[in-house]
Amino acid sequence: MTGLLPTTSQDREIFMDVLRGFAILGIFIANLNSFNFYNESAHLVGPFLIPDFDHSMSFFQHMFIEGKFYTIFSLLFGWGIALQFKRGEAKGINVLPIVRRRLFFMLILGFIHLLIWTGDIVFFYAMLGFLLLFFRRFSDKTLLLFGTGMILLPILLYAAKMQWGWFNAPAGLLYGLGENIDGALIGITSEAEYKTFTQTAGWWEILKGNISGMFYRYGYLLFVSRIFKVLGVFLIGFVIGRSDFYKNIVQNKKIIYWIIGLGMVVGLPANYYLAMYMSEFMNDYFELKINGFYQTVVYALGVAPLAFAYVGLFMFSFQMGIGKKILKILAPVGKMAFSNYVMHSFIGNFVFLHAGLGFMGTIGPFYCTLFALTVFLFQILLSTVWLSYFNYGPIEWLWRSATYKKWQTLMKGS
Repeated sequence: MTGLLPTTSQDREIFMDVLRGFAILGIFIANLNSFNFYNESAHLVGPFLIPDFDHSMSFFQHMFIEGKFYTIFSLLFGWGIALQFKRGEAKGINVLPIVRRRLFFMLILGFIHLLIWTGDIVFFYAMLGFLLLFFRRFSDKTLLLFGTGMILLPILLYAAKMQWGWFNAPAGLLYGLGENIDGALIGITSEAEYKTFTQTAGWWEILKGNISGMFYRYGYLLFVSRIFKVLGVFLIGFVIGRSDFYKNIVQNKKIIYWIIGLGMVVGLPANYYLAMYMSEFMNDYFELKINGFYQTVVYALGVAPLAFAYVGLFMFSFQMGIGKKILKILAPVGKMAFSNYVMHSFIGNFVFLHAGLGFMGTIGPFYCTLFALTVFLFQILLSTVWLSYFNYGPIEWLWRSATYKKWQTLMKGS
């Protein structure tokens, strides 16, 4: 790759916004499946269901989207935390209290978002962000080893759950709490009843259902060992930020070539098998059967490497003139990623829930993907126009103002 130049701090920040914008799109496509409750095995018929195309699109999503985009977002989270510490050190400021306050208000905003949609990741990231602070004094080499080990750890944990049921007790406890709260607040006792409930419930009932849904959500996150996957990528992202890896992209281009190569050589075959297991043996995963173990192995070997390869390809593309011009279109979406992410929840609820348009289960992955792309194009336009008048997205403005205990200037030119 010729023509690479040293990266300025401004370019680094724009690139991170570009990558956030890209990640937001992939996360929205993946999350639409949760909003929609689409079930291929139900053999439903409708104008927005195309069985052959839907099956192919579902396989494509499992192979190229599943897990990769929250991985990119996790990488950016650790990267961003590291940059906050570097900037503080450069100015002789102890930013630890500011970072903690930022995470605290992120926790509050994430909790509010959980009441809107239980698939939220903000609350989860804020909690793990406090854990990340514990590791910040370790060397880069140690963090990379810890991070890699955490990404692979779910393989051992799944094997342990297969052998000893008590390993899954924390997830079971949260599921049990969710069931009890469901019974008390909305009078349902099973997942089948919940699906029926969402097809008839109003907004107030949905809100009550989301209270119990938080416990199901975190029971699921424990079951799939998401804590270790995300924290491991946080640590790798922290090393990228602290070491100025991207700022010194010329010196690091051989490493990026290796990352892309491994992502393709190892990640693509592993993700092909991941898509196969998720398409054909998903129940085996939750029933702790051998196919579930194989799925865990290919997930660990495939998801993070392919996600890192995506990042590497974006790094090189952003260094080229035409690539930068094209990719910068994504930057406004990434700069107000929190606001756009929450917007997805409102859109998903309105389109799929009975209290809104009621399309739940009637739109297949093919049309859902087209819908996600349409929404994303709208967000590119909206974010670009918004940021021509304002310095921050609305939620980013609230978050930043709370972090610094002072109302930030929202309007440009004020």
